[in-house]
Amino acid sequence: MSSVARTDSGTDLDRDAGPAVSATPGARWARIVGAARRHRTDLLVGLGFLVLAGALTHGLWPDPSGRVLALNPEDQTLIEWFLAVDSRVLLGDFGLLSDRLNAPDGINMMANATTIVPGVLLAPVTLVFGAPTTFALLAALNLAGTAFAWHLLYVRLLGAGRLAAVLGAALCGFGPGMVSQTNSHLHITAQWLIPVIVWLVVRLLRAADPATEVGPRRDRRLVTAAVGLAVAVTTQVFVGEETLFLTALTLAVTTVVYAAVNRGLARRAFPGFAAGLLFAAGIALVALAYPLWFQFAGPQGVADGMFSPYYFSADLAGWWTFSPLSLAGDDTAARLTTGPAEYNTFLGWPLLLVGAACAVWLSRPVTGPPGTPDRRPLALACGVGALALGALSLGPDVLVDGEPTGVPGPYRLLLGAPVVDGALPTRFALAVLPLLATVLVLAVDRARRGDGRLRLLVPAVVGAALLPAAPAPLPTESRPPVPEFVTAGHWRSCVPPGGTLVPVPPPTPKEPWPMRWAVAADAGFALPEGFFIGSYGRDGTAAMGTYKQPTSALLAEVSRRGLTPTVTAGQRQQAARDAAFWRASCVVLADDERHAASLLATLEQLYGPATRVADAWIWRV
Repeated sequence: MSSVARTDSGTDLDRDAGPAVSATPGARWARIVGAARRHRTDLLVGLGFLVLAGALTHGLWPDPSGRVLALNPEDQTLIEWFLAVDSRVLLGDFGLLSDRLNAPDGINMMANATTIVPGVLLAPVTLVFGAPTTFALLAALNLAGTAFAWHLLYVRLLGAGRLAAVLGAALCGFGPGMVSQTNSHLHITAQWLIPVIVWLVVRLLRAADPATEVGPRRDRRLVTAAVGLAVAVTTQVFVGEETLFLTALTLAVTTVVYAAVNRGLARRAFPGFAAGLLFAAGIALVALAYPLWFQFAGPQGVADGMFSPYYFSADLAGWWTFSPLSLAGDDTAARLTTGPAEYNTFLGWPLLLVGAACAVWLSRPVTGPPGTPDRRPLALACGVGALALGALSLGPDVLVDGEPTGVPGPYRLLLGAPVVDGALPTRFALAVLPLLATVLVLAVDRARRGDGRLRLLVPAVVGAALLPAAPAPLPTESRPPVPEFVTAGHWRSCVPPGGTLVPVPPPTPKEPWPMRWAVAADAGFALPEGFFIGSYGRDGTAAMGTYKQPTSALLAEVSRRGLTPTVTAGQRQQAARDAAFWRASCVVLADDERHAASLLATLEQLYGPATRVADAWIWRV
């Protein structure tokens, strides 16, 4: 009795003191320090990835507003504009149809690569420091975050050793395709949710297996995994739909192969797994019904792709060639692809050979103590998946070293398929990175669990194969400053909030630079025309940008040639009609615009004498 009484008394005392102790700052700090110590290895790995990402993007950091990615400045301007618009959610001024570009029609945010979730999450950064800072931050965080998420998946789900996990995660986050896409395609590099989706699918599969779970606990795990999967998929739609599509296709291929190899598991788990997937799909469809309808059938919505699969296909020779953005690469390899943001293959021959050798080695039966996991089904699924996605990346017709072979590619099977046909074949190669990385992780981890020379040989060979494909810093360059008329807020004197400012000449897909004016003003005003995807193609199909109004075409010609035309009365009347169509409040010509003198003379013929404000000439129309 006495011992029980002491225990009860102690428990009561602890219960009474617990809240008071835990409420003290010292106790909270102690818990934080304790958690950091327990996860110090993960934190150090994450810090290492962050340092590497910072080194690759360091060219932007001295002055994000004055620096730009040299290989794709047009897309960077577009993404910065999207980020500026995303940040307006904190001001209560955001919708899926944005009226801040292509005035007066606006643009469909769902039909463009808007990265809404990252933009909203970093909206405070954008409003305080500007969208260029947010862009630079995301360029680095996407690489580091993707690598770190895969590292956690390999360690927690596969039980891989740290070395194996770091090597595989580094390839997932910093592989040639990821670094190439960092040239302004942030909707592609934001892959930090993909390992979460993979984990939830595996969790759903395990919960669906009666040999693993039975009873109410199994049902709870099925439901929680399905709900979590629905939430992750829904979120990824607003991060990057193209990446989600590639993930779904890759999981479908690897799941079918895994089920074919492990038929016992497939038979046991299929009913519960299928039910869980249907439940997750139902939840996601309820959440996404309106956004997806808006994307495909809403205002300015498009249901087709505008890029030719015959043009955006990977060259077979690119697979064994080093990327121009890798340590072992050079610029001559650029001829094998469509542009510096699409070096999606370019793994290099050492990595291909080592990956193939690891896949063959993993197909051999496991020899080890009882309980050693058999990873052969997973290795086979990843290997077949990599071959399938790699083959699809070759497009409808196979090219080798820039020359057509006459051999049809498997992508021909997808031609004409709704939605899928809009995907760029070359980007299917991006899905090969995590599949190949998983094979390497399994091989290094299998060697670690064994003994003899392979314990050191396999990690050394894998590391040596990865080294030539390691990335070099992304090229950057300076860019002209935004006019003081905008940065000092003078634009507010002639444009009401949300009104339309017409920069001269208006932005186009090839020259979107005036969109930086709106970026500097946190998208406080609208612009006519611009760089976006809209429904201005034949019969409402997808097109890049819109058609020019006559006055816009006239000003673009003056800017290009530098010749001052004699403006007719009809052109003056058209200029007034165009200003009314744009709902323009103000027409602005900056001092540093190309052929500014000729443009000034033309504009004064169109709209009368100009007013000088800071470093710009303005016309209130």
